[in-house]
Parts: sequence; structure tokens; C-alpha cells
Amino acid sequence: MLSEQEISGIQTRLVETREDIANAAKKAGRDPKDVTLIAVSKFHPVEALGAAYAAGQRHFGENYIQEALDKQDQLSDLPITWHFIGKLQSNKAKFIPGRFSMVHTIDSGKLAHTLHKRIIAAEAPVQDVLIEVNLGRETQKAGIEEADLSQLAEEIMTLDSLRVRGLMLLPPFTLTPEQRRPLFSRLRELRDMLETRLGQKLPVLSMGMTDDFHEAIAEGASIVRIGTRIFGPRPTKL
Repeated sequence: MLSEQEISGIQTRLVETREDIANAAKKAGRDPKDVTLIAVSKFHPVEALGAAYAAGQRHFGENYIQEALDKQDQLSDLPITWHFIGKLQSNKAKFIPGRFSMVHTIDSGKLAHTLHKRIIAAEAPVQDVLIEVNLGRETQKAGIEEADLSQLAEEIMTLDSLRVRGLMLLPPFTLTPEQRRPLFSRLRELRDMLETRLGQKLPVLSMGMTDDFHEAIAEGASIVRIGTRIFGPRPTKL
């Protein structure tokens, strides 16, 4: 159970984070309303999410399916918009239909087809998805290579249960925020080129976290994923 001080701390940090996001958007000549904050709640208890919700937060991101489903069940009385932002294994795709507003981490045709089949079988609504791009070329990370992006996007476009809304990036943690900025810029360029190729708008760029959201917003982020700055240090487990 969280103390009143811990709850107050989450709410204070949330307000401060929103103010910083708004200021970063204004500095970049953008409307703050065009940047959505996802509170990354991985490993944090439902009380922490409830505290953030009470302070006006509505979008939450989870990395692990079972943890996300448990939290959704416990907070089913709250109209939360849930995002799945972790690596999605094909054998876990069956838990996605009807449970998440957006899946940020589609990175292969195999995964897209598996999710498509699960959505059809569940007779669930069309699922909004983002394609994760591995611009840092880190072998240990998920994400499609830049050279394969167009092919994957076109493949997903043939699956009527999925709707591509944009791109997602998780840059190397070893880079400084300023070193990550060219990657944010490149993701925006890839999105723009993909819009032309596909002939449709892709309004979502999910990029930027606690230590680099200023740079991401300056380069066009429409979603920033922030956890530690709001909830404090992440517990090792619930």
C-alpha cells in the first residue's frame, strides 16, 4: 500500500512532467495538445496507477502481457486507455484483442499475421498498431530494420484487422539524449516517406522517454513514454 506521501509525490511529478512536455512543445513551435503522455507503469502497483489517474492521467503503457491484464482487471472501473509497449511474443498475441488501444511494437510479418488471426478469431475490433524500427541496429533489441520497413508496412496494410498508425523507436540507452536526436529525426523522415508510399496519413510517432523527451518532441514525437520521472525508481517486481 502506498503512503499518502508517495501518492502525493506521483501526482506532483505528473503535473511537473505535463508542464515540461507543454513547454518543450511550445519551444518547438508545436501545440502541446499534439503530444500525448503515456505513463509507463511497468512493475508499479495499481495504487500508483490510481494516483496518476486521480491526477488526470488516462494513457498507461505496460510491457508484459500478464501484468497488464492483471492491472486491467483490478482497474476495470476506470476508463483507462491501455497501450502495449513491450516486446510481443507470438504466443502472447491471443491476449491482445480487445484489451489495448494500441500495440507499439509490431516488427515482423509473422507477428502481424499472428495478431491478425487472433483478432479475427476473437471477433474483436480493428487493432491500431505501430511498427517498431530498430534505427540503433542493436542486435539484442526488437524492431524492423530500416531497409525492411516499407515491405512490412505494405504487408500489414493487407490485413484488415490491423490499422497502421505510425512508427515507434527505442534508441540505444548508451547514447546521450542529444546523440539520440538524429534517430528521432530519422524516424520522422521515415514516417513521412512511408506516408507518401502508402498514400495515407501516419500521425503517430512514439518516441522519447524520461531523459530524452525534450529532444523527441523537438523532432516531432506525438507520443512520449515516461515512467521513472512520474512513478519514481522502478521496483524489481510487483
